[in-house]
Amino acid sequence: MKRSQRIAAMTHYFKENPRILVSLPFFVKTYEAAKSSISEDIDIIDDMFRQLGIGRIETVSGYSGGVKYVPDYPLEASQNFIDELIELLEDPTRILPGGYLYMSDLLGHNYYVRRIGKIFGSAFQDIEADYVVTVATKGIPIAYAVAEALNLPVVIIRRDPIVTEGSTISINYVSGSSRKIQSMALAKRHITPGSNVILVDDFMKAGGTIKGMESLMAEFDAHVKGIGVLAEAEDEDEERRVMNYTSLLKIHDVNEKAQDVKVMRGNYFNS
Repeated sequence: MKRSQRIAAMTHYFKENPRILVSLPFFVKTYEAAKSSISEDIDIIDDMFRQLGIGRIETVSGYSGGVKYVPDYPLEASQNFIDELIELLEDPTRILPGGYLYMSDLLGHNYYVRRIGKIFGSAFQDIEADYVVTVATKGIPIAYAVAEALNLPVVIIRRDPIVTEGSTISINYVSGSSRKIQSMALAKRHITPGSNVILVDDFMKAGGTIKGMESLMAEFDAHVKGIGVLAEAEDEDEERRVMNYTSLLKIHDVNEKAQDVKVMRGNYFNS
């Protein structure tokens, strides 16, 4: 195999297996090349990844060491994409009763969902997590996109227990927006006790659902290491129940009467 072919093949492997530690002998055997040649190939790939702003190849030394691809998403590209979403969301025809915006079409479009996942993947790239957790239903596409970027399994919390999932743990929580008592449940076998998790949802108003997810994770002795919401509502009348979170969009003002909506970048872009 020529070097150009080998580099193309290795690049494809890294992109398909992010954050997986791979030993150099694996590449030596797979591509029938000298270890020194493989090392040079990896340096070339790493340099290109960094120039493109899409990540880096990390080297882990030691007996069980190797190399792994850590994806990233350029801040400028993230800002441009979020600005594109803002333009779409500020269409007054998207205004729904109660100060919400219609976003289901965007969450069903692979172009938007994949990029949302990459941005969150970049935001949480330094977190050592075991699962990406969301609650049914609209947060599911985002959770899978984030999980793909971080190479993690997805856990879906249900509003009601499902018989086919076996025994479950259920909790009641107070919805931050409606102030109603609701419930959520998760099968016991879904999460290993003591795991680290990242919570993901599509929209947060007062944070009652996220707070409920945190409480449910506590029942599993799981540690919440990060919280990501696509959009948060800025409402001075609502007391925020969650403080440490990352948002990509902020719904600043929705005026149903005037049919006007203002959307801004979320707190991820504040620093």
